[in-house]
Amino acid sequence: MLKLLGLLTRKQKGYVFLAVDLALIPAALLFAFTVQSLPIPPLAALWLSLPILPYLLAAAAGLSLWLGLPSIQLNNYERHAVGLTAIYALVLTVVSAALSVFVQLALPLGTHVMFGISYFLFVVAARAVLFQVVTAIYRRASPRRRVLIYGAGATGTQLAQALKAHDGIDPVAFVDDNVSLQGVTILGLPVFPPARIAELVRERDINRVLLAMPSLSQPKQAQIARRLQRMRLEVQTLPSFAQLIGEEALIDKLTPVAPQTFLGRKHADTSLGEAVNSYQGRVVLVSGAGGSIGSELCRQVLACRPRTIVLYELSELALYTVHQELEQLVEGTRISIVPVLGSVTDPRQVRKVLCDHQVQVVLHAAAYKHVPLVEANPLPGLANNVFGTQTLAREAAEVGVERFILVSSDKAVRPTNVMGASKRLAELVVQDLATRYDSTIFTMVRFGNVLGSSGSVVPLFQDQISRGGPVTVTDVRVRRFFMTIQEAVQLVLKAGSEARGGEVFVLDMGKPVPILQLARQVIESAGYTVRDEDHPEGDIEIALIGLRPGEKIEEELTLSGDLIGTRYQKIFCAREDYLSEIEVASVLRGLRHALAASDEEAARQVVARWVEGFAQGEAGRKTS
Repeated sequence: MLKLLGLLTRKQKGYVFLAVDLALIPAALLFAFTVQSLPIPPLAALWLSLPILPYLLAAAAGLSLWLGLPSIQLNNYERHAVGLTAIYALVLTVVSAALSVFVQLALPLGTHVMFGISYFLFVVAARAVLFQVVTAIYRRASPRRRVLIYGAGATGTQLAQALKAHDGIDPVAFVDDNVSLQGVTILGLPVFPPARIAELVRERDINRVLLAMPSLSQPKQAQIARRLQRMRLEVQTLPSFAQLIGEEALIDKLTPVAPQTFLGRKHADTSLGEAVNSYQGRVVLVSGAGGSIGSELCRQVLACRPRTIVLYELSELALYTVHQELEQLVEGTRISIVPVLGSVTDPRQVRKVLCDHQVQVVLHAAAYKHVPLVEANPLPGLANNVFGTQTLAREAAEVGVERFILVSSDKAVRPTNVMGASKRLAELVVQDLATRYDSTIFTMVRFGNVLGSSGSVVPLFQDQISRGGPVTVTDVRVRRFFMTIQEAVQLVLKAGSEARGGEVFVLDMGKPVPILQLARQVIESAGYTVRDEDHPEGDIEIALIGLRPGEKIEEELTLSGDLIGTRYQKIFCAREDYLSEIEVASVLRGLRHALAASDEEAARQVVARWVEGFAQGEAGRKTS
């Protein structure tokens, strides 16, 4: 049957509709004669009407074609088509009465009225029956996707109405949170509470849910979608009417609030001033040039108009990205941008790059910095952060580089994690080299968290919000120092120009910020509300997940707390003890043996012996 339907052209289908309509005329006449009180039987009345029947059929055929009734598709036979059918039946009623008068057929006027009414009902009913028959044929031939509509409001009901005429989708039921709608039937579909979704899926063979709640906030839609996806359901969201008419959704127009908005204090002055002289006209190598700090170092050094910037980077994608950006910025100038793909742990490559390009200033930002990842992979973290620093710093001293500036971290102060310990060991290595080489100025700059850097907390919160939450905070007591990337880099360059050799510079980062407070600010800045016990109807929940291995409640910036001011208001110099040359050699020898043996425990023991604070942190990590 489906094959036969497929072979019929649109014109042939129109003729079928016309034939059905014409066949219903004698049926309607017979029905009218039956319900009317006529002196003769209905069949006898129909026999007497035979003289007018051919003319009535001809008039009906012509009128139907003129109105276009046969060309109306079954799935489009709605209000407008029903109106045309009413006009059609009304005109045939008048034609029937006129023909009866013309042939002197004595029929009451009520009979003609009844004929018109019955004919109208017959034609509409015939279309409805044909539609159901054809739909059943198509459904039997090709299985339909059974869907559940989440939301029985105006959008959901309009969606259900549209899907009822769809060839491949079968709406089964509604679910809605509104208690007043639960238990009623809308458009022939029952409305159930969301708690019965699993039962409905199982009993009614549903494999897709359509979210028809565009007015619901994005996080709440995401929460519902995740809950449904855990039931192994395919979830699709109906766009708002603004999207359907070409307007972008509000969520697409909104951009995340700039991280510096959450700083909670005034920004530091971003003018380098006299520090420009330390980089102008020089060859500057930036290790880790593709990272957040490294790429900003490149941008700000570029503003000092160096002769060449050497981009040293391990990640091919990061190197490509920063190189493309800087190439556009130097267009029309004589500044050279040299991309170098490689690791700072390779002494031969490091020496060749430093010599070939006659590097004068090294800004060492390359490091594995994500605490949980380095905690889970301590040997690669120590190899990169400690031996990478030692290799680059030693080769820089051997070839006579003017300045070597290590970008360090507040996590290096009494660290309770391998990442912080590796940065502290890197500081000790640089301090040791500063005592043995007079031709190169070695220094390091220590600061806390950088807002907006890759893997930092604000982009993480914003990503969690975009997925509907929850926003995760480790502990309500956790506080961190924060600084923008631009501030941190500007102060690093200033400190590097101020260095005379061996200093540990510490940046003034203001007061530490509670992470819980920061999470609330990020949620509210995105236009949402926090969901908690006091506000159970809020959009985004804040979940406490506990401290991760190696994390501290609060970070410190110095070991001794003894700070000396510099001519720059936001830069201080810390007085701290350092290891002797023999002690540093012992540290490096112990780490090399541990790396060669792939012995994580041995590496931790070396770190615990030489890094102040690490032993207590390690013990705490094991017992927590």
